[in-house]
Amino acid sequence: MLNPSRLTVARQRAGLTKKELANRIGVDPRAVSGFEAGQYEPTGENLRRLARATGFPAEFLEADDIEILSTNGVSFRSMTKMTAKQRDAAIAAGSIAFVLSDWVDREFDLPDVDIPDYSNVDPEIAAESLRMHWRLGVQPIKNMLHLLELRGVRVFSLAENSNEVDAYSVWRGRRPFVFLNTGKSGERRRFDAAHELAHLVLHRRAAQSGSDAEKEAHAFASAFLMPKSSIKAIGRVVPNFNFIIQQKQIWSVSASAMTMRLHSLGMLTYYHYNRLFVELSRRGFRSGEPGGMKPETSQVWRKVFAAVRSEGLGVQGLADKLLLPAEEIVKLVFGLVKIGLPSGEARLNATPSRGDYLTVIK
Repeated sequence: MLNPSRLTVARQRAGLTKKELANRIGVDPRAVSGFEAGQYEPTGENLRRLARATGFPAEFLEADDIEILSTNGVSFRSMTKMTAKQRDAAIAAGSIAFVLSDWVDREFDLPDVDIPDYSNVDPEIAAESLRMHWRLGVQPIKNMLHLLELRGVRVFSLAENSNEVDAYSVWRGRRPFVFLNTGKSGERRRFDAAHELAHLVLHRRAAQSGSDAEKEAHAFASAFLMPKSSIKAIGRVVPNFNFIIQQKQIWSVSASAMTMRLHSLGMLTYYHYNRLFVELSRRGFRSGEPGGMKPETSQVWRKVFAAVRSEGLGVQGLADKLLLPAEEIVKLVFGLVKIGLPSGEARLNATPSRGDYLTVIK
């Protein structure tokens, strides 16, 4: 029998409205609404058509209930820029990620969650407190993704081919999840990761959306990546482009983020702040990060998929096991690990490794 929740997820991942899906399978739009509401059961032929139209196996559509995220529990970076289709597809990616994450939980021994609750704490103070809690000191963070994974956060990619879909985070029970647009520069992906970490620590018991929450998350990310004491210790600031580039390279942040942090700490006058942004725009740093850092990749997913490969399963084999399209698994880790699907099998530029904090147990 068709599982309504799974049809909803499959349709949203395919980027289809109910009317568009109905047109593809040759039924009245009310029929698709009825399928998703659990009011009607499709014929065997219509079930096969639903599978073809969405790209999901019929077995996926007939399996047990799948968790569907509520938009109220999701923190999106740029909600106002997204269409309803883009929002639904990104949230549905979370449902697929939960399926993959549950399999990982069964097969691997991963780090416990260590994300303290700093609800109602000033963002600057929360950032300093978290650095102290994790014993990071006040030096640049070498790798934000590795840090999140080490603290129990599941990091996934949003490979939506859209700049409007930025990033989001969500708590699922006691497990935090972060979804990043991996099509951005390395510096901006790091900042997005810190921004979503902010939502996890600042807004666990409060609304994660809205302009105030976004401002708090931005302030936390800036303070976490560029600690106040270290930035103040720079001393005299030379208000020119070369100085900003030098400092951004030290802290692995975007030139814009570095400029804004210096200004927020009173180390740049408003005049120099504006002049620097004009210069950054002229040189293309507002739309990208010319000559920027190499994007960070996932240590967890590299080792998980290397282990999958070593067992002769491959991405297609894993997809079959989880009743998912292989492309959906690839999208969830795109840009986080080097992986492809030549002839339906995985290609990994990594070798099996157990690592310090990931142990294969099955």
